[in-house]
Amino acid sequence: MAPLPKKKHSRGRKGAKASHHGLSPISLGECPQCHSVRLPHRVCQSCGYYNGRQVIATASTESEQ
Repeated sequence: MAPLPKKKHSRGRKGAKASHHGLSPISLGECPQCHSVRLPHRVCQSCGYYNGRQVIATASTESEQ
């Protein structure tokens, strides 16, 4: 038979144990090219730029060429 706890853990102690399991808000940055919201360290989905240069071709850039 498995060992059992000798005392009951209070609600506060249970809450403190799980306090670091909370979700944090998503950090979003602004694209320096088109000023739309994007995730940090990712290619911008609206203009296709990353680190000052175009990495992927998007529908808006294909129609301009």
